[in-house]
Amino acid sequence: MAGDRPQSQRPEPRVLRESDLPALQRFFDGNPEYFLAVSGEPPRADEAEREFRDVPPAGMAYRDMFLLGWFAGDDELVAMATVVGDLIAEHVWHIGLFIVATALHGGGEAHAMYAQLEDWMVARGAHWIRLGVVVGNARAERFWARSGYAQVRERGPLQMGQRTNLLRVMVKPLGGRAIEPYLALVARDRPDAP
Repeated sequence: MAGDRPQSQRPEPRVLRESDLPALQRFFDGNPEYFLAVSGEPPRADEAEREFRDVPPAGMAYRDMFLLGWFAGDDELVAMATVVGDLIAEHVWHIGLFIVATALHGGGEAHAMYAQLEDWMVARGAHWIRLGVVVGNARAERFWARSGYAQVRERGPLQMGQRTNLLRVMVKPLGGRAIEPYLALVARDRPDAP
C-alpha cells in the first residue's frame, strides 16, 4: 500500500525547471480530476507552460514564486505545488495549486507530501499559509480542513473555465500564531472586506 511506504522512500519536493515542463504536462494530462472539478474541462494542451509562467495579479506584491514537484522516479511526477512567498505581506505564503496523483489518493501520501510542503515553506519564513478552495470541491475542502486550515471569507463568483465558482479563502497560522494578526496584515481576507 502506498501509504505504508517508509518515510525515507517518500519523494522529496524540488523546484521545477523549464526542462520539467513535459513531465508536468504529462502529470496534468494523467490526473485531470482537479481541472474537471474546478473548471469543468480537462487540462489544456499548454497547462504546464501556463502554470510555469503564471504570476500573482498586478498590485499583489510577492517575494518569490515556486513551482515544486515530487518525482517517484527519474521523470515520473507524482505531485506538484505552486507556492508564493511573502504574498501581500511578509511571512504570508500562498498555495496556488497542490495536486497529488489520483493513484495515491486515500493512502496518506497527500497528507505526507503536504507536511513536506509546509516544512519547506516554514524553513523559508512562512508564518501563515493561505489558499483558496472552490466551494463544493468536497474532497479538497475536507483535505484542507484536516490539514489545519480555517475559512476566513468567501470570494466570488469567479469564472474558471466553463464554471462559475465561489472560492473559500482559508488560512493556517503556524508556530502558535493566531489568525487575527494575519487579518491585520492582509485586509482583503477580512470577513467584512469588500
